[in-house]
Amino acid sequence: MSARKTDDGGIVVIGLGRFGSHLADALTKLDHEVLAVDRNQERVQHWSDRLDRVVQADATEEDVLRQLGVADFRRAVVALGASVEASVLTVLALTELGVPQIWARANSEKHAKILGAVGAHHVIFPEAETGERVAHLIVSKMLDFIEFGDDFAIAKVRVPEGMVGRPLRELAADRYGVQVIGAKLPGERFRHAEPDIVLQKESVLIVEGGTVQVQRFAALA
Repeated sequence: MSARKTDDGGIVVIGLGRFGSHLADALTKLDHEVLAVDRNQERVQHWSDRLDRVVQADATEEDVLRQLGVADFRRAVVALGASVEASVLTVLALTELGVPQIWARANSEKHAKILGAVGAHHVIFPEAETGERVAHLIVSKMLDFIEFGDDFAIAKVRVPEGMVGRPLRELAADRYGVQVIGAKLPGERFRHAEPDIVLQKESVLIVEGGTVQVQRFAALA
């Protein structure tokens, strides 16, 4: 399979269990290059024809990850679930390599705290997250995202730089293809969208619309 090169260097997914494989598959369908790593030979063989690159390796070893070129990636997801020790060591190795964005799966709140302490920037609880949803969050600037059927989504996004200091009424739905349904100004609570709200830096919006339109709007931030 030919790799789909992206401006940000693709995404590393470590662990091809149920969650990791669904995530890697979803990222591939979003047209992002994926490097998948797993110790299990059967899993590697199963996914070798469906993902860009699938490698059998021990991701807990920093030197191994370096040889695979992981240091050149901006984002990595540690989707290991069976071993807390392996997930922690893998996050630590990615931290030592200087990977800018590290997402990691946690099995418990205690596990999550440990992952954060050793360098994970985002912690995922698979019981509450789907691979498809996490894929959208990883590759976009959305703060939260829920996709429904029939190409419809609701997302939490930061206000675009060009809208700072302007009233919400100027964010026309016909221009951006999304509808703002809620807004949160710095230091305030979320409230229903009102035309006279003047958007400030660090404001957060809740928008709804087609999945592609929502993603494009989030990219403006």
